[in-house]
Amino acid sequence: MSELPAISLFSGAGGLDLGVERAGYRIAVSLDHDRDSCETLRANFRHAAVLQGDIRQFKTEDILKAGGLATGEAALLVGGPPCTPFSKSGNWLEYKRAGRDPEASLLDHYLRVLDEARPQAFLLENVFGLAYRNHNAPWFEKLLTTCRRLGYCVAERVVLAADYGVPQRRQRVFVMGSLEREPEFPAPTHSGPHETRKAWDESLLRHVTTGEAIGDLVERDDLQEPDEEVNGRYGHLLPGIPPGDNYLFYTDKRGHPTPLFEWRSRFWSFLLKLDPKQPSPTIQAQPGPYVGPFHWDNRRLRRAEIRRLQTFPDDYEIIGSRRSAQMQIGNAVPPLLAEQIAAALRPTS
Repeated sequence: MSELPAISLFSGAGGLDLGVERAGYRIAVSLDHDRDSCETLRANFRHAAVLQGDIRQFKTEDILKAGGLATGEAALLVGGPPCTPFSKSGNWLEYKRAGRDPEASLLDHYLRVLDEARPQAFLLENVFGLAYRNHNAPWFEKLLTTCRRLGYCVAERVVLAADYGVPQRRQRVFVMGSLEREPEFPAPTHSGPHETRKAWDESLLRHVTTGEAIGDLVERDDLQEPDEEVNGRYGHLLPGIPPGDNYLFYTDKRGHPTPLFEWRSRFWSFLLKLDPKQPSPTIQAQPGPYVGPFHWDNRRLRRAEIRRLQTFPDDYEIIGSRRSAQMQIGNAVPPLLAEQIAAALRPTS
């Protein structure tokens, strides 16, 4: 077991934790408020202490004690404070547009533990909207300024998971810091087309596709799940949509002979279907009945498939109902991505 102990906050299903351990650290203690997530952590990290509850109710000294650590002994602090205050979803709410979401205060508690536990390094993940120059700007600036004031050398970047071998075009902002040196993000291992770029590095491996990631699971009858068929008012439309497309297929602008929707009248993931020749769009944590991505076989993705698309091992246990599993896996940091970023923070001596 590694002698580089790590503290994990807002741990969820343990995507960051798994990546961190693969990078050479050891999770000493993790904390999350969700019961199923904590059971998932206990099933997969039997050596770690798992604390269940609201971080606002835990003193830093209690977290350290649970992990058998003293102040300054942790090699790494990791965590992803709930992203909803900083995401684009819900921006129709005035209090959110104004930056007054009460859940945003959870970021303060990450910083509080960072200050009081004094780990050698830290890693924080969140939706890339946190780095937007909008109502989130004061929060992001506070995060960076506070970390530097605490003595950490800080680096931040919006990362595309597909650039690191994850079969998913998932964008997230990562902030990392170290007390001993200027941290540097690892170089991408893969490249390919994306809406944020006009060209890509063709000397790198191409992005991993959904077909490569989950194509071998299609014929697995033992993986079928109840309620994977898409029914209701719009379910019958899914078979007509080409792989990689969404509801816009049924619009006048696309030349559909009997258009059913106005252009851009729905969220982009409405009736969104995977393309086996492309990486997946972002896996949703709480999809509605017609929110994708759906499988190219015109059904909901199965638990085994979303686990693969997030780069969890096939034998990784996710405890809870199908809905709970979707939330846990969808909210997680892909372990393959976490491993590469955490490895860049490892001590040099």
